[in-house]
Amino acid sequence: MSLSSPTRIGIFALLAILMAATRLHHFGALPDASWAVFFLAGFYLRGSLRWAFPTLMALAVVVDYLVITGQGLNFWTHYCVSPAYWFLLPAYLSLTLGGAWLNKRYHGLGVRELGLLAGSAFVSISVCYLISNGSFYWLSEVVSEPSFAGWMKNLSDWYLPYLRTTGLYLGVAAAIHAVAAMTLRALGAVGEHRTAKH
Repeated sequence: MSLSSPTRIGIFALLAILMAATRLHHFGALPDASWAVFFLAGFYLRGSLRWAFPTLMALAVVVDYLVITGQGLNFWTHYCVSPAYWFLLPAYLSLTLGGAWLNKRYHGLGVRELGLLAGSAFVSISVCYLISNGSFYWLSEVVSEPSFAGWMKNLSDWYLPYLRTTGLYLGVAAAIHAVAAMTLRALGAVGEHRTAKH
């Protein structure tokens, strides 16, 4: 799937706005869409990831900085900014690569593509979760006595909410994508019909 430069920039802007708006209020009415944003960036911006991925990563850090310092706290000593914070780079990269993998195999709307979306989303969300949760559990000072059993409990407590939230965002994005694709196809058919009549 190839997109024009203006379309890619528009999609990037929408994804950046969605991430900034929901990440600012991490536990607000709308849950954080960051994981879905990185997956969608991989899908829609596969040819532009050299600039899109680092820019989205920088935006995520800037938003975190604004949220933490906005609460009157020191960014560098906040419990979220432990050595594990830097593992968000490979964690978010796994989501982006999952989206890029899907893009490479996308041939239009179909049941096959829906299955590929579900599979690639599940795998990349799971890898992201293992990296981000595992690094936080084992490397941050929040957990005073880490153990394998404690990590398994932590994994089970948070995995399904992250999977569900990201899956819901990706489901909405897939529905919007399908409507847009069908609309463009219908408009193309109308244009061809008018051209044929002349």
